[in-house]
Amino acid sequence: MPNTAPHRVVQWTTGNVGKSSVAAIARNPTLQLIGCYAWSEDKVGRDVGELAGIGPIGVAATDDVDALLALKPDAVVYNPMWIDVDELVRILEAGVNVVASASFITGGNLGDGRDKLAEACQRGGSTLFGSGVSPGFAELLAIVAGTACDRIDKVTIAESADTTLYDSPDTERPVGFDMAIDDPALEPMAAQGTAVFAEAVQLVADALGIELDEIVCESEYAQTTEDLPMASWTIKAGHVAGVFASWQGRIDGRTVIDINVRWKKGQTLEPDWQLDGDGWKITIDGRPTVNMQVGFLPPPDMIENATTLEDFFVLGHIMTAMPPIHAIPAVVAAAPGIATYNDLPLPQPRGVVPR
Repeated sequence: MPNTAPHRVVQWTTGNVGKSSVAAIARNPTLQLIGCYAWSEDKVGRDVGELAGIGPIGVAATDDVDALLALKPDAVVYNPMWIDVDELVRILEAGVNVVASASFITGGNLGDGRDKLAEACQRGGSTLFGSGVSPGFAELLAIVAGTACDRIDKVTIAESADTTLYDSPDTERPVGFDMAIDDPALEPMAAQGTAVFAEAVQLVADALGIELDEIVCESEYAQTTEDLPMASWTIKAGHVAGVFASWQGRIDGRTVIDINVRWKKGQTLEPDWQLDGDGWKITIDGRPTVNMQVGFLPPPDMIENATTLEDFFVLGHIMTAMPPIHAIPAVVAAAPGIATYNDLPLPQPRGVVPR
């Protein structure tokens, strides 16, 4: 008989994505939340369920890393805003598997940090897997779509979003938002701030079994012609309120993979970018050409209970949290090392049908 015991999980941080992870783990019968790492001192000792807004669940948050690792969880769900290589090394070399949403797909843009993580996996006999909604889930959809073709000429994943109501200056400024449109430091910022999408290009290339000559980023910016107030900051007139970044994998000068994002804020953009809705357009040019339009809508109960537009933002957090969580069984069973969707069986959404 197969082992049906729940996988024992430690949650790492309770920010926006982490809160959605906690809520999902707590109600999933295939998972058991046994601990939680608190990054903020004011969260230490508090019930994790209360931190996540779902009511007490009998697990207290702690900043004692040794105590959490001593629990010997099957996996850590790692949801901080940014990767901390040394922190991950400590977890992995303790023999604990990690599923991460913190801008990690292959680790290819971490420099020698990737080698440190791979070596920690070997020392601990553990596995590290990273995903999210984009990059991550979107690339998985493209890979699946490509299995309908007997020839693929190009894979394009185009993300577009009006992020006017999304308030996260800590993650948006690094890609160029609020920079003066003529600032000489602006040009490389989209490439630096979206470098994880280069890892996504490599993920798709690996799925296709091809070797790329180069992966390059081409970027564009748009400015707001008026001051644009956000919830916690203001983008000044003449400063960036639109960012486009296209990561392209090329062979012999020909782009065979194009993963791009176009994000805009407000209605005073110059040039006036028009978006074809929010979501992803996935195109597999080949035989046949496969087109997929992927969007996300709130369920009726969320619409009924919402009181402000901000209540719907949790959808983005859920979509970021769930791809790593659904990969936990496959990651626990995987060989030690850094794993991607190309190394794991197709994830299965277990434990999420209400009973």
